[in-house]
Amino acid sequence: MKFSTRAERIEPFYVMEVAKAAQALAREVAGTREPMIFLNIGEPDFTAPPLVQEAAARAVHSGATQYTNALGLDALRERISGWYQSRFGVNVPARRIVVTAGASAALQLACLALIESGDEILMPDPSYPCNRHFVSAAEGKAVLLPTTAAERYQLSADKVRAAWGEQTRGVLLASPSNPTGTSIAPDELRRIHDVVRAHDGITMIDEIYLGLSYEEEFGHTALAIDDNIISINSFSKYFNMTGWRLGWMVVPEAMVPVVERLAQNLFICASTVSQHAALACFETESIAEYERRRAEFKARRDFFIPALQSMGLSVPVMPDGAFYAWADCTQAAERLGVSGSWDFAFELMRRAHIAVTPGRDFGTAEPERFVRFSTANSMAQLQESVARLRSVLG
Repeated sequence: MKFSTRAERIEPFYVMEVAKAAQALAREVAGTREPMIFLNIGEPDFTAPPLVQEAAARAVHSGATQYTNALGLDALRERISGWYQSRFGVNVPARRIVVTAGASAALQLACLALIESGDEILMPDPSYPCNRHFVSAAEGKAVLLPTTAAERYQLSADKVRAAWGEQTRGVLLASPSNPTGTSIAPDELRRIHDVVRAHDGITMIDEIYLGLSYEEEFGHTALAIDDNIISINSFSKYFNMTGWRLGWMVVPEAMVPVVERLAQNLFICASTVSQHAALACFETESIAEYERRRAEFKARRDFFIPALQSMGLSVPVMPDGAFYAWADCTQAAERLGVSGSWDFAFELMRRAHIAVTPGRDFGTAEPERFVRFSTANSMAQLQESVARLRSVLG
């Protein structure tokens, strides 16, 4: 069978190979004194709060399950608009908000609407692998620009300016980022967008972890800069609805009918039940619970990262958001008698029954040096992980 070159361009998602090995070992060690601990999964351990679950049940029982408009429920678009105003002090009209089948669908729609064959999109290295694959699936080319700890593993205006070429169409950023948990300073983001705008390009930004920002300096939406910025967001992370497959995008007004046409044909609409459930995310009681959980995520970060540092697993930049630690495992790997993050991950799995994600998926700039730990796990599990790490690393 002959497959498309488009499909062949999509690289394997290597983290799934690690996950399969971890699941197999988990079955073997289940019931022992050291069951598998999964610090490789970028998914909140919290689930949707009670009001959201109740809203979903009401939608099912009342029969509110038919297709919605491709742009999403008007009421949900209004609620999202209100959240931007109350949370960030930014006026985002509901008519510019498109509800999607997860942030993945939003990224796909944005790329299909804006990228021509051969267009190049500048992205930081490291970055979330699927983002570059959305570019590739739209016949574009993701150009990864190596970043440093001094740059918070984010692009800078100078770097974007220097890399811009004849085929460059724009940038795809993420703030806070997966895998580093670092954000772009608002002033630098403004400078990046100025460079892009000077070249008549597009600025797309993945803000799915924005609700999980912990530092006032960084917890601002890019939409405060310019209405022409395309922002991707999700109900998965801050709102704890990963399996509900619901997200949204904010686009320039002229882009709405283009995205609507694509969404009608590719997705019809996002899950109707999920949309009705998400209306309850913005109730006062739900927001209070989300804020309590955000504080818990921050407490986990504040415990876990200093513990990693004390064991020689250096985290060059303290994450200001999300729930990740991008750690240099070079010294730790040497202690275990292995070389590189891939072998380190499997050795850690074997000796400590801890699953982590090696750097291979996230780019080509020294991926063998880094592993990603996810702190989207209970404090008790993180404390047990630290104890096991200290036991094997000495």
